[in-house]
Amino acid sequence: MLCIQGGSIYDPLNGKAGEVGDIYVSDGKIVPSSSGARVIDAKGLIVMPGGVDIHSHIAGPKVNVGRVLCPEDHRTDPVPRTATTRSGVGHVVPSTFITGHRYARMGYTYVTEAAAPPLEARHVHEELADIPIVDKGMLVLMGSNHFVLSLIRDGEFERLRDYVAFLIRASGGYGIKAVNPGGGANWRKRGNVNSLDDEAVGYGVTPREIIDALIDVNEALGLPHPLHLHCNNLGQPTSGETTLETMALAEGRRLHITHMQFGAYGPKKGRPFASSARKLAEYVNANPNITMDVGQVVFGPAVTMTADAPLQHSLHRLTKERWVSKEVEMETQSGIVPLNYRKRTYAGAIQWIAGLELFLTVENPWQISLTTDHPNGGPFTSYPWVIKLLMDRDYREETAQTVSKRALGSSELPELTREYTLEEIAIITRAGPAKTLGLANKGHLGIGADADIAVYRPNSDYEAMFREAVYVLKGGEVVVREGEILSETVGKTYVADLEEDEDIIEWLKPKFSQFYSIALENYPVARDKFMPCEVVPCPPYISD
Repeated sequence: MLCIQGGSIYDPLNGKAGEVGDIYVSDGKIVPSSSGARVIDAKGLIVMPGGVDIHSHIAGPKVNVGRVLCPEDHRTDPVPRTATTRSGVGHVVPSTFITGHRYARMGYTYVTEAAAPPLEARHVHEELADIPIVDKGMLVLMGSNHFVLSLIRDGEFERLRDYVAFLIRASGGYGIKAVNPGGGANWRKRGNVNSLDDEAVGYGVTPREIIDALIDVNEALGLPHPLHLHCNNLGQPTSGETTLETMALAEGRRLHITHMQFGAYGPKKGRPFASSARKLAEYVNANPNITMDVGQVVFGPAVTMTADAPLQHSLHRLTKERWVSKEVEMETQSGIVPLNYRKRTYAGAIQWIAGLELFLTVENPWQISLTTDHPNGGPFTSYPWVIKLLMDRDYREETAQTVSKRALGSSELPELTREYTLEEIAIITRAGPAKTLGLANKGHLGIGADADIAVYRPNSDYEAMFREAVYVLKGGEVVVREGEILSETVGKTYVADLEEDEDIIEWLKPKFSQFYSIALENYPVARDKFMPCEVVPCPPYISD
């Protein structure tokens, strides 16, 4: 039994915003008060649930290629071994164990790997298993999958539902991810889609139809997390209108728009583009079925990596930077391009501004989560700096004066006076992402919750405050003290519990060998690849 005693508790799900009290821990869970507990003195300190990252790229072949493509990132950031930790490298794309250490030091205890091709899920799980301390979950790419598009075209909803369930089970996944739906299918012929109503060549379906069907499948399966969507037309000057149109097609159904900043641009006379964050925020404010994460750009080096391969080719041609493009056997693609966001350039400044405008104009913090789309917008280790920008208006205004004046003059950022509170920070980094992911035992400190706890020392420099926690508990064990890693515990992998369906296997068997280089029986990932795991129940779907 352990007691974290006398801290100021920020636990938004349970209505606590600075209330002084005690948190009791036993067998990895939050428990009622009890005598005889060992005490951690938290008087004068801030106590929050462990952080939950709803969208990051931390494991798998795409991430590994990003590491190989950027050796300079390793040379500039070597990490020596300690008595309790291994050595490692990497700032923007750190090695697996350094990823776990750095999340834990900031007080994070759960991370979502946001884009896994089913065929390469085994590699993803091998790397996730090598990331210490934090728990993990994995979203499965489906937006340009050959069988998904074919079943949507043929109007076979029940078979589509069963096939999606098979993909999640076979991959050891947690939910559905769609990236530039239909665009990947066209990229096989070096094309793309430019609107919700362009057709995926050879399939006769549109992004609108793909998104609509995947939202329905997600709900029919009772998956804990909404469809996790990277919108079409991302990064283009008209992306804001596409994002707005995409949110509208949900028509009240759950939908999570990821890294919305990259889809928050609009045309502006005399400028290449401008932020359209206000329009998008107004729609989110009026529609509680929509959740989003920001994908905040931070200045400095980044490595863009996404299944939106046509976007990456465009970025390569624009920047003349190194480029890798990859096809994953009729499932998806990926592209990787290193990038440096510069505050003095118009484009870099607008991207930074658009993210902050989303944060400051979305009214309900439960609908918005803090991400940088690591490492696309910058490394996750920049979260404390973003928190400082949100909480300290004076600092934000000072920083804004250092960016491109042309970009700042095209925005409404100087007029936005909002400052986030500690309670709101606890929501966008913990309670909100956990709720959106459907993680009932994460993101709060109520009885029965996982004993994943972060304790911070108050500091008017909020970046310093959130950079290193005083204590971090993972499953009730103290794993960080004053920024030092004390223990490399093994985190769990969270998987969705979906029913088996032999019919879909029989349907798939004769087709699989036509499209894949491996046998169907070798396709599913063995459960021991992602042990220990936590199975999250899904309400059983009802056949029509």
